[in-house]
Amino acid sequence: MSQAFNLSEYMSNGIENIVKDVLKASTKNLKEATFVIKYMLALKGAKNKRNMLESKGEHIPPFLMASISTNCNLYCKGCYARANKSCGNNLKTSEISEERWGDIFNEAKELGISFVLLLGGEPLMRKGVIEKASSVKEIVFPIFTNGTMFDESYIKLFDKNRNLVPMLSIEGNKDQTDGRRGIGTYNSIMITMSNINKKGILFGCSVTVTTQNITTVTSKEFVQDIYSKGTRILVFVEYVAIIKATKNLAPTDKERLILEQKIEELKKVFENVVFLSFPGDEKYAGGCLAAGRGFFHINASGDAEPCPFSPYSDINLKECSLEKALKSPLFRKLKDNEMLLGEHDGGCLLFEKEEHVKKILEI
Repeated sequence: MSQAFNLSEYMSNGIENIVKDVLKASTKNLKEATFVIKYMLALKGAKNKRNMLESKGEHIPPFLMASISTNCNLYCKGCYARANKSCGNNLKTSEISEERWGDIFNEAKELGISFVLLLGGEPLMRKGVIEKASSVKEIVFPIFTNGTMFDESYIKLFDKNRNLVPMLSIEGNKDQTDGRRGIGTYNSIMITMSNINKKGILFGCSVTVTTQNITTVTSKEFVQDIYSKGTRILVFVEYVAIIKATKNLAPTDKERLILEQKIEELKKVFENVVFLSFPGDEKYAGGCLAAGRGFFHINASGDAEPCPFSPYSDINLKECSLEKALKSPLFRKLKDNEMLLGEHDGGCLLFEKEEHVKKILEI
């Protein structure tokens, strides 16, 4: 049995387990449960498409990350997007059009991609793109948002289209959230949670884990608080220090071990919450999942990148299909050189090999 086939099965089974957990979390919500049951049928079709292409030697990842906006209304401390110059109000770059994003989402559906994570900047600053996503019911779009832009029109959009799943970014308690994201952000998020929950919309929270907030965000008290407000998905994202000044915030092996242990404890207490960890969960997949191995990233300008933390590219989606982008020479070289494999105890493996990636591209 080939390594690629094993990985494909691992990822496919992982998706099925996530959806089953989401269904479990939605049992008391008829509208949400109805959508998830229909989506489970679409999952089987997507898996068959990926397996068929796999048999022809073409590996299709089940996940895709898409940064759809270069703008954001917040200035979070240590933001990787601003540090990578992929986010900023004065960027001299041309964003992909709404129409092209719509095409990309449909291409993803035809290839058997089941999840497309929408990132920014702040993705809600491009409502037209999110509306395009809403029409592709075979794909679930977790939308990682700062939670401050949910007006009545957005509430209606998410209520009507259950394949759009808001993922609200929060740093822990009020002081921790406002300290990184700006005064008033925490209260804004709480209002958004209340408004979404009133409509019975499935939503989750995304927490950037640092050495400073790990005790708070892995506590039963914190999870109980956001659970009581309606959160049913909790994603822990390990902070990656893009600049040296914030290196002390990046989790070490000590914090990663604590995070892993705490998640297992939390799963036993909160059975109706889906817990995910990135990139920590990657170690069970035998290495980094970037560069098309498990996912890849499209930035707002259309560049196909290994992942958001490795913003290098040799191909652009404005000029080629999604299928061709997956065959990027850079992606192929990263795989051929086995830069994505090996021991992986957590952290961002590819980010740590930044100089090797630059060398491949001769930057």
